[in-house]
Amino acid sequence: MLQGYRTQRAASRKTREKPLAPATTLIVGADSTLLGEPSQEALYADAAGEYGAAIGRVARGYEMDPEKRRDLLQEIHFQLWRSFASFDARCSLRTWVYRVAHHVGASHVIRERRRFSTLLSLEEMETIPDADPTDVEADADRRRNLDRLERLIGQLRPLDRQVIISYLEDMDAASIAEITGLSPGSVAMRIHRIKNILARRFHGGR
Repeated sequence: MLQGYRTQRAASRKTREKPLAPATTLIVGADSTLLGEPSQEALYADAAGEYGAAIGRVARGYEMDPEKRRDLLQEIHFQLWRSFASFDARCSLRTWVYRVAHHVGASHVIRERRRFSTLLSLEEMETIPDADPTDVEADADRRRNLDRLERLIGQLRPLDRQVIISYLEDMDAASIAEITGLSPGSVAMRIHRIKNILARRFHGGR
C-alpha cells in the first residue's frame, strides 16, 4: 500500500507536478525592503526551482485544508528564504530545504493541535480498533484511498509524520536521520513500525 503510494509520488515528480517559480512562490520577495544579499536570493531561487514541487508535497503532508495549506506553503517559502542568510553548506541544499520545510510544518501542526485536536503517538494508534472492512470496500476509488492514507498520516505526531513523509519522498534512512537528528537505525525502525501501523489501519485488519 505505502509502496504504491510512494511510487505514485515519484511519478508525479516527473510528470504532473512542476516546481514553483521563485517569482510566484515568495510574495514578499517582491518587496525590496525584504531582499537579502544576492547569495541568499540565489540560494533561494535554486531551492525553489529544484524543490518547489517537493515542498508542496511536504505542505500537503502537514495540512489537508487547502486554504490553510496555501498559508503553510507561503510560510515555508518565507522561512526558507530567511534561512539562507545563515546557510553554511555544511549539509546539502536538499537536506537544508527539507529540514526547514519539516520544521515549519511541525510547528504548524503543534499550533493547530493546541487549537483543535490531539495527535496520536504510535502506541496510541496501535490500540485503536481496526476499521470496518466494509469501509475499505467503500473507499475503492484510488483517490479516496490516497486521501484516506493521507488522513492516517495526518494523525501521527510531527516527528513520526516527518519520518514517513521523507520516506515517501524516496529518502533513505541516512538522509532522514540528517534531517531529523535521529540515528539511521532509529529511523529505519520507526519507518518499519509506521508502515506496519498504517497498513493495518488502512486495510482494516484484513
